[in-house]
Amino acid sequence: MIIAGVGVGPNMLTLEAIEAIRNASVVYGSKRSLELAEPYIECEAKIIKNYKALHELPDDAVVLSTGDPMFSGLGKFAGEGDRIIPGISSIQVACSRLCVSMSNIAAITAHGRDPAPAKKAFIQEIELGKDIFMLPADTFGVAEVAEVLKEMGVEAGLYVCENFGYPEERIAGGTVDLPPKAESILHCVVVVRQ
Repeated sequence: MIIAGVGVGPNMLTLEAIEAIRNASVVYGSKRSLELAEPYIECEAKIIKNYKALHELPDDAVVLSTGDPMFSGLGKFAGEGDRIIPGISSIQVACSRLCVSMSNIAAITAHGRDPAPAKKAFIQEIELGKDIFMLPADTFGVAEVAEVLKEMGVEAGLYVCENFGYPEERIAGGTVDLPPKAESILHCVVVVRQ
């Protein structure tokens, strides 16, 4: 099986992913990932119904993962012998759009998980002086991040980045005292220490 990242939004597929998709005998993915790759799919395309059963798919299947498979993506389901093709991730696009170096940024994901470990990691990384890129959870997003930073006495710029690559792409900036608000479920949070 090949797990191919389709990028975080339109026009963010790599040439390696496009080639794998074009040469596939069957492609699986979420509705959104199939839409992103649609111009390159020349075979049967199926929506994945059970992500934990990916290992049961045919060996020659191409499985699409939004963003990058190894950052909160489907790469965690890869087995021995499977191939993973990276995709352009939300962290790459966020850092590019905000002109923030990736060399001092910590990546944290709370998305679809218990947010307690993400909050703990967030505090640890801030104490180490890192900037933060975070895929938020419903209960640990930009407002909660602002509260944690206030409690820690840390000044930072806060950014909500939404819908990368889509016409409605939006980046809103704020502060610990006036954090920006997310308007879409497709968003990430970036904290840049001052």
